[in-house]
Amino acid sequence: MKCPHCGEILAPILCAECGGENLNGSAYCCHCGKPIRTQAVESDFSERTPCSDGNCIGTINEKGVCNVCGKPYVGVAA
Repeated sequence: MKCPHCGEILAPILCAECGGENLNGSAYCCHCGKPIRTQAVESDFSERTPCSDGNCIGTINEKGVCNVCGKPYVGVAA
């Protein structure tokens, strides 16, 4: 998607209702008017795996490492 003001190429987000492209950060779809649901709003906190390091507040990402400290997951913190 191209910014109409500066011409910069921007990554669009798709509306879950109509599939229309919207600017990242949009609260409502510019095509159908429905609220844009973001992954952060829809995440289920119970499915997150906390970092093995008992002092870190991060969670384990899809690569198996902490998104904050970068340590690999080794099991439940002691």
